[in-house]
Amino acid sequence: MPREIVNVQVGQAGNQVGENFWKMLLAEHGLDEDGHYKGDDPLQLARAGVFFTEVELSGSATKYVPRSVQIDLENGVCDRIRSGPMGHLFRPDTYITGNTGAGNNWAKGFYTEGAELMDNILELVRKQTEATDALQGFQILHSLGGGTGAGLGSLLLSKFREVEYPDRILQTYSILPSPKVSETVVEPYNALLSVHQLVENSDLTLCIDNEALYDVAQRTLKVKQPSFDDLNNIVSQVMCGVTTSLRFPGQLNGDVRKLAMNLVPFPRLHFLMPSYAPFYDPKARAFLRLSVRDLTNALFDRANLLVACDPRFGRYLTAATIFRGKVASQEAEQAVYDLQRKNSTQFVEWIPDNVSVSLCSMPPVGQTQAATALANSTAVQELFKRTLTQFAAMYKRRAFLHWYTGEGMDSMEFSEAESNTQDLIAEYQQYQEATAEDEDVEYEYEEEAPSGQYEAHVEAEGGELEYEENAPAEEEYQE
Repeated sequence: MPREIVNVQVGQAGNQVGENFWKMLLAEHGLDEDGHYKGDDPLQLARAGVFFTEVELSGSATKYVPRSVQIDLENGVCDRIRSGPMGHLFRPDTYITGNTGAGNNWAKGFYTEGAELMDNILELVRKQTEATDALQGFQILHSLGGGTGAGLGSLLLSKFREVEYPDRILQTYSILPSPKVSETVVEPYNALLSVHQLVENSDLTLCIDNEALYDVAQRTLKVKQPSFDDLNNIVSQVMCGVTTSLRFPGQLNGDVRKLAMNLVPFPRLHFLMPSYAPFYDPKARAFLRLSVRDLTNALFDRANLLVACDPRFGRYLTAATIFRGKVASQEAEQAVYDLQRKNSTQFVEWIPDNVSVSLCSMPPVGQTQAATALANSTAVQELFKRTLTQFAAMYKRRAFLHWYTGEGMDSMEFSEAESNTQDLIAEYQQYQEATAEDEDVEYEYEEEAPSGQYEAHVEAEGGELEYEENAPAEEEYQE
């Protein structure tokens, strides 16, 4: 019995990444663009039910229809998918579009325009889930910089978690604002308000950003001027890698719930850094032969990360590696063990054997071996610090705030999002500095905050964070 996943793609970025993901999935399962089987390997169809619903039509071949919902507050991107080569693949009633657009405004997606579509969306998702035998969970594709993906995506997450599906896995592929390349001015606001929701409501969040994708495309794949199609392909490879052991049989199976179980040591720290190997220049392919050890080393190399932060500045709490193709289990486990031993300072010592291994015998189309890794590293705090700095600079002067309050938002929500992100950064920092020995030590951290100073008292045993607001920064604090 397949453990099904429902795909929900929200906003322009979500729908464009989703389109590429389905193209890649069709190729892996031997299906054509109309959803008819054209392959020659029985393994391709054995578990196609994870992402596809089988529709048996009288007098013609079985059609495989994606279990997916496409949502946007303007109809441009969805119309393009409808009229494109994959137009006949999706069920016509799985598109839900508004007319006005969210105009890069998180509040429009979360409170006004997005909320109006909510009943229709939940009804459609309910239809998709009722047709499943054993629903594993949802994967949500969205960006955090815009209005629809960030605002409506966050609203969807909170509805799924609190009302509809509290016990199902919610996995998000979230495209974060890049450090240098900015598409919109209000990105820091939208991103931080979304992170505030993701911390509470998602089980796994895979952080992706365009700048890291541009780097991979230009430096490694040698694409001179990468288009969004090239970037979306890179993301799709990781997405296919993560779900591969659900879709194909293997020696060491892992599913999304197992991933979450092994990757998330503390409920709030579920932001993962994805990486993929091998990335190579197509011209150099004939000269390339990668061993399992090379693949493993490449997975933990900064150049192969899909997010712009440096793992050398943090420590790995946990990581999961997924190998595809003909890989011996002993070889994979030995390579991972050697990597951990050589770089022992990079891994926290209070979680022994913190890298899990999954093996799947089906390689990606056109390759003999490949690997995907998801790492839960404390270095991911760099992303939040970066966005928080930009957020604080604008919020101090209340710039652009009237657009949000005009849609019914309270400015307190901005302060809450800011302090929640500061707490998250403090938690990552606390676990980065923790050691296996300090049993009864009480940690004390001081965090700069706009309203004064926060002090985090953490009992090593209990692991609960307790914040006390002290006197303003200019007053001397007495121990």
